[in-house]
Amino acid sequence: MSIPADFKRNEAIGLDLGWLNHIHVNKAAADRRAASLANRRTVKKEYQAAWLVKAIELIDLTTLSGDDTPGRVERLCMKAMRPLRTDLVEALGLQERNLMTGAVCVYHEMIRHADKVLKGRLPIAAVSTGFPAGLTSMETKVREIELSVADGAQEIDIVITRQHVLTGNWQALYDEMVAYRQACGEAHVKAILATGDLVTLENVAKASMVCMMAGADFIKTSTGKEGVNATIPVSLVMVRAIREFHERTGFKVGYKPAGGVSTAKAALQYMTVMKEELGNEWLEPHLFRIGASSLLTDIERQLEHHVTGNYSAVHRHAQP
Repeated sequence: MSIPADFKRNEAIGLDLGWLNHIHVNKAAADRRAASLANRRTVKKEYQAAWLVKAIELIDLTTLSGDDTPGRVERLCMKAMRPLRTDLVEALGLQERNLMTGAVCVYHEMIRHADKVLKGRLPIAAVSTGFPAGLTSMETKVREIELSVADGAQEIDIVITRQHVLTGNWQALYDEMVAYRQACGEAHVKAILATGDLVTLENVAKASMVCMMAGADFIKTSTGKEGVNATIPVSLVMVRAIREFHERTGFKVGYKPAGGVSTAKAALQYMTVMKEELGNEWLEPHLFRIGASSLLTDIERQLEHHVTGNYSAVHRHAQP
């Protein structure tokens, strides 16, 4: 991940309950805005191809399965470094671009296997803090972060304790997030809200703000394991919280939708949200990632269609 030299990392600013108490969400308005995005004609032809190439650079290519093996992770890393077939790269004129995904996201036990292949060419993101439920002891969660950083993870995707949000215990959520940020050290931390568990959009907005107040580098929708994962209405609420936080503090926080983002069309919708709500600066990997596993397969199929006029079978683009 290339971070601009003048980029200032988010810092813990202190919990501001007065600010938090003034946060309200108009659900009907969020749903209308989301519907307008879903029904809009997207970019076409060479413009769509360019957006999809950019989307590849924003993907956290992920494998978080109970049957993960070192071989699967190593193959995933090789795909992350060469996400498109050579013939497509040549047809699209991308030989000089050094196209790669934004990062690779794995469990702690797979960090060293990913590092063996990547050798620092791409960031390794490790899920942590009792992923996905987050219901282990605080001591265990912090130690898990420390071990992942020691093993070479440059990014840590933590899960918050949902009960703090559901009971309105914002101080506990803030303190937890501060501890996670400190344990990460120089590694960047993505706060997974598990929005499908938070019941209301107002809870999502407040949890987003508390995590940013506590120093989160990114806020992320989901683990991918909840019944409901990333959605456009939730994304609107979260990116508008990012915008408000930036306007009031000057810190730029990243956003990561995850869970169910499996088609090129969906990726373009999320990119459109970022462009229209936050601007082009948030369409770079240091401020926007898409957590996905099968998304790359569909993007590659769409780019092959752009080049050849034909759709290839999914199995020709199989992921490890």
